Amino acid sequence: QVQLVESGGGLVQAGGSLRLSCAASGSIGSINVMGWYRQAPGAQRELVATMDTGGSTNYADSVKGRFTVSRDNAKNTVYLQMNSLKLEDTAVYYCNAVLRRSGSHSYTNYWGQGTQVTVPS
Repeated sequence: QVQLVESGGGLVQAGGSLRLSCAASGSIGSINVMGWYRQAPGAQRELVATMDTGGSTNYADSVKGRFTVSRDNAKNTVYLQMNSLKLEDTAVYYCNAVLRRSGSHSYTNYWGQGTQVTVPS
């Protein structure tokens, strides 16, 4: 079994900051990419930010300069520091990991349960 457990969501005023955390646990062999996606009401899930094992990052244009993704590979944990939050950042944020389970040869996508981030108008 592999689990991704997120924490750190909540309600924050526009211009404020939040930090999300996601820890992967279970029978993990290795993790390739970890990152964050989000889904607003009535919208499709979209990429927010990801980081691979080597530290290369990928950001949505809408969050560049405001959000920072980081990882602690020793702890199988990924973080998302969100600054200068806007109303349009309101969404459920999902942790994602592309990982190989112990004893497996293939990589699979895993998702967390999601954490709500709300920036009220």
